[in-house]
Amino acid sequence: MIDEIQKHILEEVADLHKVPDGAYNIRANGESAGRNTTANIDIITKKDKSGIDIHIKPGTKNESVHIPVVLSESGIKETVYNDFFIGEGADVTIVAGCGIHNCGNQDSEHDGVHRFYVGKNAKVRYVEKHYGQGDGLGKKILNPLTEVYQEAGSYVDMEMVQIKGVDSTIRTTKAELAKDATLIVHERLMTHGKQHATSVYTVELNGENSSTDIISRSVAKNDSEQIFEAGIVGNTVCSGHAECDAIIMDKAHVVAIPKLDAKNVDAALIHEAAIGKIAGDQLIKLMSLGLTEEEAEEQIISGFLK
Repeated sequence: MIDEIQKHILEEVADLHKVPDGAYNIRANGESAGRNTTANIDIITKKDKSGIDIHIKPGTKNESVHIPVVLSESGIKETVYNDFFIGEGADVTIVAGCGIHNCGNQDSEHDGVHRFYVGKNAKVRYVEKHYGQGDGLGKKILNPLTEVYQEAGSYVDMEMVQIKGVDSTIRTTKAELAKDATLIVHERLMTHGKQHATSVYTVELNGENSSTDIISRSVAKNDSEQIFEAGIVGNTVCSGHAECDAIIMDKAHVVAIPKLDAKNVDAALIHEAAIGKIAGDQLIKLMSLGLTEEEAEEQIISGFLK
């Protein structure tokens, strides 16, 4: 059974206000809390380790899979392995994410290892949200590892979101793209207090006319620290773009590390990075409309992270 705390976390990480339509697997405090499959989407428990295999039949259209994880007990530490097999020509949405409620003195940690095998001409929208709450001394730790293997003509759009409450995270994403494949990543991140967040993206463009676009928008407050590293390897005629825009506030620390590796004369690779404080004229304009300085900052940050 899902209690009220867990229901709130599910709303935050997966926009779930009720049991979702379609296929789903809900994990709470290390155990299954609900599962449903469909005619086109099967979910199978792994036998050799913790996790599930999600099989999506070729040609599946307009269906979704929800696989949220909830931790509401202090001291839980787990690593879960989820593999997705997306059939040729499928067009699906996958919603993941993890929320931790920790009011205890022990650290709670969830490390999710997700591997995507995307068939020819398949299209995937993937949403992964991280959220933390609770006033205990124990930390809320999330270290996701994502691997994406795209066959010819496939398209993957990934939305990575972490806006509140996670003390420490190391997000590692690796991808390999075949001919005419496309990978789009939009990351939105905010840290505060003494939180630490590292994002590392490595994309290998192996097939002709493959492409990637990695865009990060982040806000660092108080004494928090962020590190963003984007590596794109162009092994053939291809195009790659990485962009990091960060707002830094208070005594925060932000690092942007570009790495472009062109191994072909027709590999077109671009990296952009901008780190700075909120512009004074923006604050003045909003404050002239009656907002306090704090309210004006929140409005600017909210618009920046949309």
